[in-house]
Amino acid sequence: MSLDIFKERGTPLERQMFTWKDIVGEPYSKLDDDAFTRVRQILMHGVEQEACRFKHFAARFNPELRLPLARIRRVEHHQATMINWLMPGDQSTLETTIGFEQVAIEVTAHVAAVEPDPYMARVYRFGLLEDFDHLYRYAALMDRLCGKDANNILQSYTDVMPGRPTSVEHRAPEDDLRQHYEKTRAAPLTKIHAALITGSEWQTRDYYLTVGPTFADPIARQLYAEIASIEEQHVTQYEALSDPSETWLEKWLVQEATEVYAYWSCYSQESNPRIKQIWERFLSYELEHLRLVRELMQTLEGRDPAELLPAEFPDPLSFTSHREFVRETLAAEVDLRARGYDIVPLSQDSPASIAYRAQLNAKGSPSEVVAAGYQWNPGTELTDPRVREAAFASLAREEAAQ
Repeated sequence: MSLDIFKERGTPLERQMFTWKDIVGEPYSKLDDDAFTRVRQILMHGVEQEACRFKHFAARFNPELRLPLARIRRVEHHQATMINWLMPGDQSTLETTIGFEQVAIEVTAHVAAVEPDPYMARVYRFGLLEDFDHLYRYAALMDRLCGKDANNILQSYTDVMPGRPTSVEHRAPEDDLRQHYEKTRAAPLTKIHAALITGSEWQTRDYYLTVGPTFADPIARQLYAEIASIEEQHVTQYEALSDPSETWLEKWLVQEATEVYAYWSCYSQESNPRIKQIWERFLSYELEHLRLVRELMQTLEGRDPAELLPAEFPDPLSFTSHREFVRETLAAEVDLRARGYDIVPLSQDSPASIAYRAQLNAKGSPSEVVAAGYQWNPGTELTDPRVREAAFASLAREEAAQ
């Protein structure tokens, strides 16, 4: 299945309309739908949030682009809302968090596996092992707070085990910057990957900052604060991969191509027919957005967008388990560290980051506390005595009431 972005015609912008009932539709089922439906929903909300964020930044510096930016951004705001409202109301904050980390692991693993630039692939593998550990810490928190099994959300696609320990992921800012791709030499897929992962990580950062204070448990509050700090580092790392010499229109073109690629990937693999229709609808919307930006580039910069975009997209994102790839990466690279622009062996760890970590962890690390003595086992909710006792107490209350 291929997609020719120069031949495909999207929905005209004036027909990209919504109603409130349209925007707030039926959510997916957190247990009955496949876990990758949730993965796609979370990913695409992050992609649309990044699209809106970029367009707001661009409008501040480009008065001639403000109207087209505003017109497309309004549609994308409603797209983001419609996608975010697919999340079911009975999905707890912690369950959503587990979903966020599954997105980070499986999508980043795919990107790392197919990225054509070896340096970029190494950076994605480096970040992957950190998100992998975050999942383990949040699974421990879920077990601690409510005796629930994170695998109910993961559906056995993703392992729950330690990665690069969160407590050693904290780095000085100078060790989170990375070399950027060269816009004239980088493959279009390299540019798309950078935009895709940046948007996904930024969404995660914002979510953890928003929901962390809503917990009463002090360790939960601290854990969200700690991992939100790592997500800030990840945004710094991934946004640094893009060439800063790209013009605003070049970056906008990449952003729209990223949205087309992501929606096409979702549409090609979605198992829920109703949600598949949403991906198809928004793919058509984004094809039109991309066409409009191509026209702006031709008009304002006198350039042919075909010089920057592929005639056809490569294979879509693979929404599937990357367990073996993650395990191989974990075995080979868990002890790597970052120093300046480089990923280095543990023996070359940055003195600046060592000092930074020592200060942050001076009174303990929440991620170490929450996972102390924790080892994931299947069927937690069936074997945990806390859950059994609560179930028996509930049953006793029901019998007494009768």
